[in-house]
Amino acid sequence: MDLWQLKVFCNVVDSQSFSKAGQRIHLSQPTVSSHIRDLEDYFGCRLIDRLARAAVPTKAGELLYEYARRLLTLRDETETAIAEFQGKIKGCLHIGGSTIPGGYILPAIIGDFKKKYPDVSLVLRIGDTSQIIQEIITGNIEIGIVGAKSTDPNIIQQRLFEDELFVTVPTSHRWAKRQQIEPEKLTREPFIVREAGSGTRKSIQISLAKIDKSLNDFNIVAEMGSNQAMINGVKHDLGVSILSGIAVAAEVAQQRIQVLTIKGLRLKRSFYMTMRHKRTLSPQAAVFIEFLKNSSTMSVPHLKQDVATTL
Repeated sequence: MDLWQLKVFCNVVDSQSFSKAGQRIHLSQPTVSSHIRDLEDYFGCRLIDRLARAAVPTKAGELLYEYARRLLTLRDETETAIAEFQGKIKGCLHIGGSTIPGGYILPAIIGDFKKKYPDVSLVLRIGDTSQIIQEIITGNIEIGIVGAKSTDPNIIQQRLFEDELFVTVPTSHRWAKRQQIEPEKLTREPFIVREAGSGTRKSIQISLAKIDKSLNDFNIVAEMGSNQAMINGVKHDLGVSILSGIAVAAEVAQQRIQVLTIKGLRLKRSFYMTMRHKRTLSPQAAVFIEFLKNSSTMSVPHLKQDVATTL
């Protein structure tokens, strides 16, 4: 048994999949399976039940997972303590982002951060808001940036920046020359929506409630799991949608799609730095937070302005 095998094991348990675990840590599925078999041989018992749709820990696996997490955390703390003793900020930082910050904001910030702190390696996980929050609760990531408030008492959040959502249509659409659309007309149009658990979808639902509307009133023709899929759906005349200004900025600038607002309603949302309550942050997480606060407030208004100037 070694720490690397324990890391592989924990990733299988967290993702409930040998293939997804391999993708996370850049190993082939057969290699992941080999590491799990070695652990099972070492302990002399089955640790993972390979079911049809999921890989789930046995009772022995659950016990090992608890101790493995503690050992891996202790390893990280040891490396950080030695680096601190040497006056360095060094180590691995696991962060997460929902689809907008994860796909459009954090990559550039990570690039700038690495220039200042080259000895810190970062692992970025992207998922919907509920997935990232769950990763924080389980301890897989230290910091997340998500697009919705959490009511979980184990979570603390701080507002970082704001985004605006816009009705998005193809350039060939009859509304493409308009600046606004009435809610009643929007509800009758074929509409593409994000999947349940998405911060974008939650923000839309909250905003629509202010004008006594809900997504149930819409003519939903498709539900999609990413902003890029929704943008492509709009471009290919599948339907119209409501999308983040940050996500569509480049497409609007290149005149591939058009955006407009809803009459009588401003669709705004906030993104939140999200952490686990009472968790002691690593030094690399602490410096990243300070870097993040400065970077996000400088870059995001520019992205919003690219879209706002078209209206």
